[in-house]
Amino acid sequence: MAERLYSAIFYSKKDFKQKMLRQYELVDLVKSYDPDADEDALNKAYVFAMKKHSGQFRTSGDPYYSHPIEVAGILTKFRLDSASIIAGLLHDTVEDTDTTIDEVRNLFGDQVATLVDGLTKLATIEQKSGSLKQAENFRKLLLAMSDDIRVLLIKLADRLHNMRTLHYCPEDKRARIAKETLDIYAPLAERIGMQEVKDELEEIAFAELYKEAHDSIIARLNFLREQGSNIIPQIIAALEKDMSDNGIEATVTGREKAPYSIWRKMQQKNASFEQLSDIMAFRICVEDIASCYQALGVIHSKYHMVPRRFKDYISTPKPNGYQSIHTGVIGPLDTRIEVQIRTYQMHEVAEKGVAAHWAYKQGQKAEGMSFRWIRELLEILEQAANPEEFLENTKLEMYNDQVFCFTPKGDLIGLPRGSTPVDFAYAVHSRVGDTCVGAKVNGEIAPLRTVLQNGDQVDIMTSKSQHPSVEWDRFVVTGKAKAAIRRYVRATKREQFVTLGKEILERLFKTENLEFSDKVLVGVMQNFSAETIEDIFAKVGEGLITGWDVLRACYPAYKQSKMGKMVETLKAPLFKRKKKAPALKIKGLIEGMAVNFGKCCHPLPGDRIVGIVTTGKGVTVHKIDCKMLSKFKDTPERWLDIDWGEDAKAEVHTARIKVMLSNEPGALGDLSNLIAKEGANISNLNIANRLLNYFELLIDVEVNDVEHLNHIIASLKSSKVVRSVSRALEA
Repeated sequence: MAERLYSAIFYSKKDFKQKMLRQYELVDLVKSYDPDADEDALNKAYVFAMKKHSGQFRTSGDPYYSHPIEVAGILTKFRLDSASIIAGLLHDTVEDTDTTIDEVRNLFGDQVATLVDGLTKLATIEQKSGSLKQAENFRKLLLAMSDDIRVLLIKLADRLHNMRTLHYCPEDKRARIAKETLDIYAPLAERIGMQEVKDELEEIAFAELYKEAHDSIIARLNFLREQGSNIIPQIIAALEKDMSDNGIEATVTGREKAPYSIWRKMQQKNASFEQLSDIMAFRICVEDIASCYQALGVIHSKYHMVPRRFKDYISTPKPNGYQSIHTGVIGPLDTRIEVQIRTYQMHEVAEKGVAAHWAYKQGQKAEGMSFRWIRELLEILEQAANPEEFLENTKLEMYNDQVFCFTPKGDLIGLPRGSTPVDFAYAVHSRVGDTCVGAKVNGEIAPLRTVLQNGDQVDIMTSKSQHPSVEWDRFVVTGKAKAAIRRYVRATKREQFVTLGKEILERLFKTENLEFSDKVLVGVMQNFSAETIEDIFAKVGEGLITGWDVLRACYPAYKQSKMGKMVETLKAPLFKRKKKAPALKIKGLIEGMAVNFGKCCHPLPGDRIVGIVTTGKGVTVHKIDCKMLSKFKDTPERWLDIDWGEDAKAEVHTARIKVMLSNEPGALGDLSNLIAKEGANISNLNIANRLLNYFELLIDVEVNDVEHLNHIIASLKSSKVVRSVSRALEA
């Protein structure tokens, strides 16, 4: 009989109402797959959990101990060892009762105590937001599961039972738990290959968060089942005959895509339900890998293949260990279907993931490619500025819509879609990412922002003198790359802000004839939520507080009687340099300080300029007549008197020009040739306005200085295809 397309996901709702597992039933379940299980310890843990949770009740009105017992029951479906089952029974005792970790250790041993401790949430997180609490709890879970993957399996069982009883919770709490499940726990289940658990978690969360969409898809699936009630058995029978006729022993079943997966694909592809081709799929299971490819040959020789619908996850497995061949064909009865071909062993791994090839026998941990991502999450944890940033980058890392690329040695690297060579470099190793200067994709030099495709071979070029660029953060997509880049930028900017802030304060205190010392600043650290004096310097340098804020805190009775003199002083050069100091691109700044050029005025060597201390960006250089400067007229302490250094003209700078170009064939070519003849390069071109006979263009041109730009403008003015040209002074 054909497998019903809409099969229950792991457990059906009728299981929710089953009576709680009795003590002997739980022990019998464990003994059924592990005859050597510690029966006495299991019995003791069952009784211990009931006693400790006695008098506690869940929102459903059930005794609280029903929850850990049900969690233990789910773990038996994973066929886990006795220590895991016991930890499942005890997972809430330390958090919700007077039990201590030491007590658990004394009664049940170190292994169980370590598992329970990994599952115990942070006891008290005072005065912190809900998102921060979630992030810190997830951080602790990650650290625990990096030592022992069983922590994650128990946590997933815990979340699975909580989701099954979600309908008993208040509405606002249901939404929060469902969103957390979709964001974190379902992707975690997918990462360790536990498809059944992932599907059930997503189904319950989807129904809670997007009820209308869920109900609509369920209604369409019901209609599809009614319409295809006769077709499905016929397709299965036809595929079985195809295999039998070619001497292939196989089991053919049918299935439909989970509702949430259908909805996500509709969102991603902006497609309707009817446009999706893989709602109905058929699975062919065979004995060995050779038979998989033989079955594929039979399918492709008999049925037309749908372009771009073939994926070979046997030769290139997913990071979670998933293996199968997927192909889309116009199959029996001229029906468009997806066919999945795999071995029976692959099918077991596909459904149960890491639990299908459990290896905790005699203290041996399960190892494999499934756990590389945990190490990558740990690197993100080390580099994140705070738990919330860690959680954000972790979500980026866990979603699993991937492309697969190769190193020059043939090693496989799985990356999210949209990844670039920089993402690839960080996936290889953090050190490779930090020192990346270029990349070859399939043997050809490619820009670092190139989007990688399935099967690309990527060769990363590195240099010891290279450092991560803030620009990379704009195009990388992996959490690991973003975390590493932001960490470097934070560290670099802080050093610059500390130096700048100290210089500002020293100058200001000296001008006002007031003592400037660590002793004076220590007394006001609390005023600015600073843990060190350097924190105060950094905040001043970043522009979060002003030098006058610090001065008034240090000397509350001081009267501001020299404002005019102060303003003039602060407009003077703040940083005097020795004559022997090397020339800088910008004079008047600390060497190594982060410098940005205003996109509003595009200053060039030869322009009179001024520096503005900008929050989070170091110093921004503007033309002296830039209209944006009016925004800073009330904060004179942020103004720096700067000038171009001797070597500034040796660098390439971006200028923006406005051109009115004739709308005639070859005009744009003439324009670009004229600019090229002047030794300049067009870096960006935008059509700002289109008239009947003319185009108004905004063109970014790479030049050396104002004089170079003026030569270009003069050359363009002499062209018959250019009606007018001028320097564009606003963004």
